[in-house]
Amino acid sequence: MTNADWIDFNQRVLVAEFARLRARIEGQGQEVAARELAAMRAAMNKPAAIDLLAEEFELTPFERDVLLLCAGITMDAGLAQACVARAALPARNHASFGLALAVLEGAHWSALTPIRPLRAMRLLRVHDECALTTCRLSIEERVLHYLAGVNYLDPALRMLREAAECELLAPSHGAVVKEAVDALGVGASSCIVQLVGDDATGQEQVAQQIARHFDLRLRCLQATALPEGPEQLEELAALWNRDSALLGIALLVCARESETSAVGRFVKQLSGLVFIASPLEVAVEKAQCFQVRRPGALEQKRLWQQLLGEPARLLNGSVDAVAAQFQLDSGDIARTAHALRALEVTPKVLEHRFWQACRKAASKGLDDLAQPIVPSASWDDLVLPPQQIDTLRQIAAQARHRLQVHEQWGFAARSARGLGISVLFTGESGTGKTMAAEVLANELQLELYRIDLASMVSKYIGETEKNLRRLFDAAEASGAVLLFDEADALFGKRCEVKDSNDRYANIEVSYLLQRMEAYRGLAILTTNLKGAIDVAFQRRLRFVVQFPFPDAVLREQIWRGVFPSATPTNGIDHAKLAQLNVAGGNIRSIALNAAFLAADAGVAVDMGHLLQAARSEAAKRERPYSDAEVRGWQ
Repeated sequence: MTNADWIDFNQRVLVAEFARLRARIEGQGQEVAARELAAMRAAMNKPAAIDLLAEEFELTPFERDVLLLCAGITMDAGLAQACVARAALPARNHASFGLALAVLEGAHWSALTPIRPLRAMRLLRVHDECALTTCRLSIEERVLHYLAGVNYLDPALRMLREAAECELLAPSHGAVVKEAVDALGVGASSCIVQLVGDDATGQEQVAQQIARHFDLRLRCLQATALPEGPEQLEELAALWNRDSALLGIALLVCARESETSAVGRFVKQLSGLVFIASPLEVAVEKAQCFQVRRPGALEQKRLWQQLLGEPARLLNGSVDAVAAQFQLDSGDIARTAHALRALEVTPKVLEHRFWQACRKAASKGLDDLAQPIVPSASWDDLVLPPQQIDTLRQIAAQARHRLQVHEQWGFAARSARGLGISVLFTGESGTGKTMAAEVLANELQLELYRIDLASMVSKYIGETEKNLRRLFDAAEASGAVLLFDEADALFGKRCEVKDSNDRYANIEVSYLLQRMEAYRGLAILTTNLKGAIDVAFQRRLRFVVQFPFPDAVLREQIWRGVFPSATPTNGIDHAKLAQLNVAGGNIRSIALNAAFLAADAGVAVDMGHLLQAARSEAAKRERPYSDAEVRGWQ
């Protein structure tokens, strides 16, 4: 029997059911209608819609007939006229509970209570509840169409979207699917499954595969779409409970950390197979919890190779570098690979596009938590002794070869701690610490973010740790370089506990220790006061780079490179400028101010402008320069 044939026979069943009810209301024999119903059902390869619905919601024969009576009033003129004739009040062309109690077999009062399926599952509505026996009963339009053979999602649930098709499931996520299916067994018809982790796309793919195993399709709901009022929330839950049974669908509720309490209240009212996808576990009784994390570096590499296909061969070592540097979720990998496959460019351009696309996708979660810095400085701009330059190049080399050493050479299998690169830049203000961070980010082609300590530290207990956790979680995925400027304010020494404030301050420092040790990216701490940094932090640092105050030779080198090539200069004596005992940051400030003075005068920058700018800089620092430092500048 085709679907069209089933719809035709299903409608004949409805006509016969209405005839049976009409005969009963009019006090006539029901044998003819009964024989017609038996013949229709015998010809069908699937039960009629009314039989499926009655079985699904466990309706009693009386409840089943009440629902048919409400449908017949709308669809069958003869049945409507019979109801008018039997109505206690004249010209009432609608079904009433009193009429149903009087004429239908097996009548029971509990059929219309709010806890029975007719009302709890929103199959029909009761109007004017103050007079229950004479009030009007009406069938829900959605249910009426279902009885006629037309099955669709109620428009009131239009905020639900269909789950996206999974192009390729990560092996670790496939293992979660198998674990969940085995754990659920045959009890998946009504249960809550929590998928906890940082891979939102992976959570959706896992939920879809589990639902598909139980012959269910998946719909997704963002927690932000949940109504705030308890009555509206209850109505939404009831509509879902009805439509999930009629359509054979499962629900995935996607929640952020701040939305977990609202989601918990909602899912407790749901039936069927329900998934919760969130970063943290939601407090829901009898829920089964499974971890869905972003793929690891080696797994990401295999996913890239499979999803990219032929372009993966052209990218050479870039796939390794991307897998080591960025912790993308499965959705980002699939979307980026799809976009790259469509490009027709040279391998070199493809490699650049590949890295930049991954860099952009990975850093999207950090913009609200830290201040992005566009790195523009290069190795040529950095004026430091050779030993410091060599150390900085070692840092860059370790960042580039993490996948090989950690994963392929087995260091990550030994311990998950200390796999990141934590660096301390220490030295006076203006000696090049921030510029060195820019150079490293530029060399590695990574985003650079300065951490705003004021936004991290909170006076409320536990809030600082929560802010830091959000920061490090986002940073893990981004592969960005984190710059903790003036780090002694946040990474200071733990103190002796004298009151509760000391205890909670020490807890914050201890939490930082743990996250810094577990962080797999490049984290740079800068400070003018190395002695103020907690000793435990110093032990966990991979590198400590001392930025010395520049001597005359280094100062002259800085002066020679401080003006861009497009800046007009006249009679600049770099050796005399190097007599000024200031750091590189002050040199750049003096040069910039001198350039503005020259521009205002309409001439090239000369020693006079530099002397005027230097005196302004000294006034700002409240430390005038000696005659020896500026001798011969004019």
